[in-house]
This record gives sequence, C-alpha cells and structure tokens, in this order.
Amino acid sequence: MQVTSLLSRQEAVAGDAASDHDHAHDHGHDHGHEHVPVKLSQTLIGMVFIVNSYLVGWIFPGNAPIASASAMIGAIILGAPILWTSIKELRRGVLSINELVSIAVLASFASGDLQTAGNYQTAGIVAFFMLLGEIIETRTAAGARASIESLIRLTPTKARRLLPDGREEEVAASELRVGDVIRIRPGDNVAADGTIVRGQGSFNQATITGESLPVDKSEDDQVFAGTQNLTGVLEVRVTRAGHDTTLGRVRELILAAEKTKLPLMRIVDQYMVYYTPLVLVIGALVWAFTHSLDRMIAVLVIACPCAFILASPTAMVAALSAAARLGILVKNVADLELAARINAFIFDKTGTLTTGRLAVSRLAPLGTLKPAELLRLAASAEKYSTHPTARAITQLAEEVGVPLAEPNNFTESPGRGVKAVIDGATILVGRPQWLADNGIGANLYQAVDLNETEGYSLVFVARDGQYIGWIGLRDQVRQEARPALIALAEAGVRRVAMVTGDRQPVAARVAREIGCGEVVAECLPQNKVEFVRQTKAKGYRVAVVGDGVNDAPALAAGDMGIAMGAAGSEVAIHSATIALMNNDLRRVPFFIKLSRMTRNVINQNFMFGICFILGGLTLATFGYINPIVAALMHNAGSLIVVFNSARLVRQGEELEPFKPEPATHAAHGG
Repeated sequence: MQVTSLLSRQEAVAGDAASDHDHAHDHGHDHGHEHVPVKLSQTLIGMVFIVNSYLVGWIFPGNAPIASASAMIGAIILGAPILWTSIKELRRGVLSINELVSIAVLASFASGDLQTAGNYQTAGIVAFFMLLGEIIETRTAAGARASIESLIRLTPTKARRLLPDGREEEVAASELRVGDVIRIRPGDNVAADGTIVRGQGSFNQATITGESLPVDKSEDDQVFAGTQNLTGVLEVRVTRAGHDTTLGRVRELILAAEKTKLPLMRIVDQYMVYYTPLVLVIGALVWAFTHSLDRMIAVLVIACPCAFILASPTAMVAALSAAARLGILVKNVADLELAARINAFIFDKTGTLTTGRLAVSRLAPLGTLKPAELLRLAASAEKYSTHPTARAITQLAEEVGVPLAEPNNFTESPGRGVKAVIDGATILVGRPQWLADNGIGANLYQAVDLNETEGYSLVFVARDGQYIGWIGLRDQVRQEARPALIALAEAGVRRVAMVTGDRQPVAARVAREIGCGEVVAECLPQNKVEFVRQTKAKGYRVAVVGDGVNDAPALAAGDMGIAMGAAGSEVAIHSATIALMNNDLRRVPFFIKLSRMTRNVINQNFMFGICFILGGLTLATFGYINPIVAALMHNAGSLIVVFNSARLVRQGEELEPFKPEPATHAAHGG
C-alpha cells in the first residue's frame, strides 16, 4: 500500500535516525492516499497473537474460544492502523486503496465468532501482510535513495572555529556564519562552503561533483560542504553556511524534484479516484453471484493497485539517485521523461566545450634551442606574473617537470609583457610591440604558422636582445567533448550545433577539433535565444548546454536547459532544468541513456502492474486463491516492481572522470 512515501519524504537528519523503526509520521497525500502509520513492533506483536491462536488450536483443540480470542486481539492490533487511516481519509472525502483493505479486514472480522478462529485469523493475516508490505516497500525503496540521503548526513554537526587570538573552539555547524575561519583536519568533512586561507589538502568531492578521484587544493581554492579532506590541515574562511551551501542547495533541488510528477503519474492521479468505487462494485458482484465471502475478500485484497502505482515513483527515485551520484541534478522529474525525446543539442563554446582557460598549445624555438629550454626561460621569467598567459606557461612547466630558475630584477608591463634576468641573461616575454620597445628588431611573425584570428594568443621570447622563439596559447578544448558528441550521435540525436559569441575563425577551429558540423558564431545572447526558437520551430526537441551565466536566456528558451559546473555557481543552479555539478560532458549522453532506460522500466512496471491486477482479479473471482494468498501475491507484485526499478541505481557506475593523455607539448615542440 505504500504509494506516497517515496515522493514526499522531507525528514530532517535527526528524524531519519529516530524513525528507522517507526513510520508513524504522515507522508503526505499524493494520489489522495494517506500513508498508513506502521510500527514494526506493533506489527510483530499482532502477528504473535495470530500465531498463538494457531498453536492453541493445534495443541489444545478443545480451547477454541481462547484461540479465537487470541486471533481477534491480533486482528484488532494489525487492522487498527489501516482502519484508522481509512476513517481519516473518508473524513476528507477521499476514497483510496486503504478502504479496500479495510473492508476486506472488516468483512473477515465481522464473520468471525469465538467458536471458530478462522475468520479472525484471516483478518489478522491479511492485515499483517499488507502492513509487512508497507514496511518492506518503504525500506527497499529507501535503498534507492541512499545516495541522496547520504548527502544530508555528510555535513558534520560540529566544526572547529578559530578565535581572533588563534585558539580553537568547537561549535555546532549551524552556528557558523559567513566570514568565520574554521580548521579542517585530515579525515574531516567540511562543514560549510569556503575559501582556503592557509594550508593545502586533497579532497574527495564525489558527493558534489561526481568525481571519484581526489582533487588537490591549496590557498584561494574553494571547498564545498559535505566534501572530505583526505590530507593536510587547512584553515578555511566560510563563504556560505547552512542551507546556502552548495550541498544545501543540492538537497533542496533533489527534494523539490521528488515532489514533482511525470505526466504519466498525473494521468494515474486523475483516474485513481474512480478505481476504488469500481473495485467495490466488482466485489459486490462477486458476492452477489457466488455468495462466497472469501472470494469477495480476495478480490478486494488483490485489487489494491500498489504495483501499478509504484511503477513510476520507484523508477523515478532510482534514476534520481543514479543521476545524483554522478553530480547530475534534476529539478523536475518530468525532465527525466523529456530527455528521452530530445533530438537536438545546442552547445555554448567557452566554458562548455572548452575549459575557458588559456593553455599552451605550441612551443616554437628558433635555431638549435630545445623546446624544453624555451619553456624553462619563459616560465622562469613569468614566474611571479598573475596574467592568464603567464599562469598557462608556468602550469605547463610544472606539468612536464621543467625546473624553473629564480628571476632577478623582475618587472612587468601590464598587458604587454615581462622582463627578468635568468641565469645572468635578460629575458623578455610578451607581445611584439613590447619586444620592439625593448630593442628587438627582428620580424617576429616570420616563423609563425598559427593564425591569431582562430583564437590563438601568441607571446614572443627574446634572450639578451636576440629573438629565440614564440609560444602559442589558446582556450583549451575539453578532451571529453569529442567522445561526448559521438555518444550523442550514437544515441540518435539528429542535430548538434555550437552557438558562440566568439569570432567565426575561432568557432570553426573548435568545431573541427570536436567534430561538430554546425557552427553559429558572433552571437549576442538574444541571437542565441532566436536560434534556439528557430530550431524548435522546425520540430526539434532542443536541449541547450551552457555555463549558466551568459547563457541563461538560451537555457530557459530550450525544451531542456543543462548548466555545467553548477558547483559554486548560483546562476547555473537556478537557470537550467538540469545542473551538472562538474564539467564532464560525458554526463550529457549518459543522462539521455538513463532517461530512456527509466522510461523503459516504467513501461515494464506498468504492464506488469496491469497484468498482475487483471490476472489476480480473475483468479480471485473464480476461487483459485484465498484472501491470504491474495495478500501474499499483492506484496510479491509490489516488490517485483520495486526491485525492477532498483536496477537503475547502478547505472553510470562505470563512468569515471575523463583521464587526459599525458602532456607531451615540450617533447614534441607543440
């Protein structure tokens, strides 16, 4: 009978623990059905009385009144929660499946007497199996929510806050405020979002971004509540606390998604109000034609449509769990169904198909100079510059293990270049005009075979007045972009386009690298929206993928909006219907496949539920099953649906973070 608890749980952390064996709280009113308050202890005590009635009847055949009394007490204990729930529903003017079970139990109970315990036993056993089904379904389906509920439990209840005098005090995490500095030791879970002000460590961010590999972080890097510090002692300045943290927003999004419904579920709601009266009519007809109380009771029990009603909610919760484990947040479960029908994708370029950060793509030394030496000189000169170009060059040197020299007499002309003395030689790194202003008269572009209009940024290097080479940088294409687009094509997506505000040559170069055939460049935000609308007008169901900031209008204009990198981005998490907590584009085709699998599972569940009820009604009407067997079959049908849906929880376990090829720039000169 457990229909609504999957969709409407909003227990607090403490409530989760306290109610593990006590489900006496009200779970809401979806489908017009109130959740039956079930206590495991009450159910077991009631069943003890039923079993005792059988034992007394077998061991002491002459004590029928005692056996009957024991069965009657057990039936009252087991039937009371169902009957009380039905009374509350009738007061609200609602008819649901609880009334079917109540009538079945009351009919058995009313036909009993103290001389024969059989009907009391039937009433008690039917009620027991219905309550047992409630308990099993609640706990089994809750397993599909494990990855969601673990998000809530991951936030520690305590934090170590640093006082102005340097002392450390332990406070409740709920007392943390923006600006507080907290200390995080190895093994600690982070209590609030913040920025590292001292120390460095390796963090397990799987619960937020879906990355299974630890991420190294140091000063000025951001950390998220609910992630775990694996190594190092850090001090973190709180930037968001409580419900405002990324973890808090994730939890709110998931709970909001669970309260939404698939279109198919809304149709079920519309017709479920007629179902109980129809079954009552069928039961009355069976009684009128057969005069068999057992047949009528069996009809009422087997007709409880739990397997049918659980078809969508269980699959939806399992799919939400699988998606959340990989850092895919779904705001409305209708998008689970919609994603299966998406046949066109429109991608933003910068920050979506590319990383949005400069990276060295070419090292071009002149003469006999080695690429590694050119990189060493340039990176050493740029060592203390904060310009994005300098950071890209020094990062490459760090990645390939080139040792840097200490720059002397370092000077920087903002936006133009740097000058420093390395190993006794004066090194210039910067734009052509910067080198010309410092007496370098060579034709710097003569050896350049890259086109700056295609998005390459060039810096030139000179040593002691001699031009020694150039370095090409560009916005790096995500290495998983091409595999992701191939996977979308294999999934049957008919149209993939890249829409960007960047220049046409840059867009064309990126499109070639990732294998995207359709490119629209130099678009303003309103042009992107217009392109989305034109694509929809041609009959496509369109998903827009962007970084959630400048793409917000286009994300809203598509049938489905997917925001990337939502961890830490307020705009991203609110501007799209789907939010990716990391930047792995392979999550996009995975979500399409998950959606289609979810739709298939729901269809399987519905077909099973319909066939199960029709078959069960036929068997009960013709007397092939009694009420006790009907109760057993009811539970078995519900569990089959739950377990079939639970298969979805395991989806995506093979999806590990993309591992780029080792850097080989220096070794190959580009």
